[in-house]
Amino acid sequence: MVLDEHIDHTGTSDHEKDMVDACRSQLTTNEMKALLMNVLNGAIDTTTTTMVWTMSEIIKNPRVMQKLQEEIRRCVGRKSRVEESDVANMTYLKLVVKEALRLHSTVPFLLTRECVKHCQIGGYDIFPGTRVLINAWGIGRDPKVWTESASIFNPERLENLELDRSEMIPFGGGRRACPAASVATQIVEYTIANLFYSFDWQLPSGMKNEELDMEEVGSLIVVRKTPLSLVPVKHDWQD
Repeated sequence: MVLDEHIDHTGTSDHEKDMVDACRSQLTTNEMKALLMNVLNGAIDTTTTTMVWTMSEIIKNPRVMQKLQEEIRRCVGRKSRVEESDVANMTYLKLVVKEALRLHSTVPFLLTRECVKHCQIGGYDIFPGTRVLINAWGIGRDPKVWTESASIFNPERLENLELDRSEMIPFGGGRRACPAASVATQIVEYTIANLFYSFDWQLPSGMKNEELDMEEVGSLIVVRKTPLSLVPVKHDWQD
């Protein structure tokens, strides 16, 4: 379907070229199908994991959950569900998702890069041809950038904060950055907005928020060691 749309619109005046067009000039149709399937399959695990970590941090911090729900319900009003246009006005939601990405970079180590010229990092000589592994997880928790509270979930820290592109890179950076970063972020924001608009959330069996286990496991993708279990309670709209 994606390929057919690009083929049908090729050469038209309103067609804006993108990554698919660039790949079509060098790859066969079957190769393109395989490439797009890799992109879609890769996005499923990472996006889902980001949603789970975002939910976990919100549930563990009742203050954040209350503030987030107030914003969502104020922006949406009394509709059956959140619409995409509503999310654009949810500034706190965007801070919450961004803070979750800072703390829980789903892919902790970015794809390796090859050094093209001699440089020094932290007093170490990096020579041409050296393969460099970038620790995105560690960068997001660096106390030199985020102070001693780096490990604490606090969306307000990002308010009015101008970041260097290298200070938080859950989607990588430069020419090899994730091409679906914008779409993935929008999907997470939209899903979280709907979940917290329609429901209030509780931990099972009377568990307290601060007791929620946040231990991580994994290598290529960092997930929760203990699956997240929550109880949805339909929100009671009182006039």
